[in-house]
Amino acid sequence: MRYFLEKHDSDCLIIFFAGWGCDENQFANLKDKKDVLIVYDYQNLDLDFDFSSYGKIDLIAYSAGVFVASVWKPDCKIGQKVAINGNPYLFDEKLGLSSRLVEEFRAINLDNYLEFRRKYMVETDEEYQKYNQLESRRSLESCQAELSSLQKLYEQYKDKLIADYDKVILSDDDQIFNLQAQQQFYHCPIKIVSESKHHLFFKFSSFEEILNY
Repeated sequence: MRYFLEKHDSDCLIIFFAGWGCDENQFANLKDKKDVLIVYDYQNLDLDFDFSSYGKIDLIAYSAGVFVASVWKPDCKIGQKVAINGNPYLFDEKLGLSSRLVEEFRAINLDNYLEFRRKYMVETDEEYQKYNQLESRRSLESCQAELSSLQKLYEQYKDKLIADYDKVILSDDDQIFNLQAQQQFYHCPIKIVSESKHHLFFKFSSFEEILNY
């Protein structure tokens, strides 16, 4: 795993497990007073970071990051845990990504990636413009290698998964993770964000706002 630390000299930390293909640039619209550790690129589960200076640590996991955060073994005490538009059962036909969607992910290239973004990621043309301005700087090759690694990790851990989240935030128009399936699966409080597709982060101004939503 790779990470980016957004440092504000706080003794509170928010760990954010981003989704597949993400990097820190996609979440630059979120402005926090707490330190934020953005984790991404799940080609392994190694996270070499010293948490000892933080008195309070909360966790937000998004999309594929919900699965990764579910199997990551932290060497620190985690407070609140929030899942966004994702499920620990990442490659399950009902709860996670269908085989049809995985094929679509595999078929993303330089000719169709903008169409994919508009179809799945954002709700409005304004959000689409913002999303393109804050696009991930990672290569398609890096993203496809990550997808292969996620599938291998899932096969390794799929029989040991638990949904240890305190709250779940779901988009009402998510075309990647089925809304009804997520609502039936989770037994913790669920919040619905209206008029939003998979990338709902333009509806918020900070990660702390997401924690408190």
